[in-house]
Amino acid sequence: MSKKEDILSKYRKNVRERFDMPRLDDIKGITYPDPLKQFKSMTESVGGKVVELEKGQDVNELIKKLYPEAKEIASNLPEITIATRNPDTIGSPQALNGTDVGIIRGVFGVAENACVWIPQAMVEKAVCFISENLVILLKKSEIVNNMHEAYKRIEFNDYGYGTFISGPSKTADIAQVLVMGAQAARSATVILV
Repeated sequence: MSKKEDILSKYRKNVRERFDMPRLDDIKGITYPDPLKQFKSMTESVGGKVVELEKGQDVNELIKKLYPEAKEIASNLPEITIATRNPDTIGSPQALNGTDVGIIRGVFGVAENACVWIPQAMVEKAVCFISENLVILLKKSEIVNNMHEAYKRIEFNDYGYGTFISGPSKTADIAQVLVMGAQAARSATVILV
């Protein structure tokens, strides 16, 4: 018997009372009267920004207005005509280094914690993490209340990868000082379409 199994068997012998696992299908999670309003509030509370695309407004013009200094813009979305890099046609993830703005599409957002489900929809998923600023296009009709609802909607495509993103990267590990952009994007903007 391995050391690990030896330790686990000692724990098992000393269990005095056993409990059945709870039924998770009975748990509904928190709901909100206005999930969109809650999503916006939570996004701002985690350091992100929410902008609504006005009817008739061009998303490219809005992004240029939000990031006027951006020179390198990465996206494979067909409606994004201002992209200078395409994560489907670059040679390696390293070629995305120096990306000022990465533009991706979210499938749905979660009001409870401002997460957005992002399935990999490009060859190089590094664009989601290496970009200085991340822009997520999201339909405002695609906001769920909580993670219970979110997990039921998760689907993977041929890439078999996806992630939840909530606001910009941040950490307060060192000296308890909040640092934005510690491991990924310094800013995250959700554009509601």
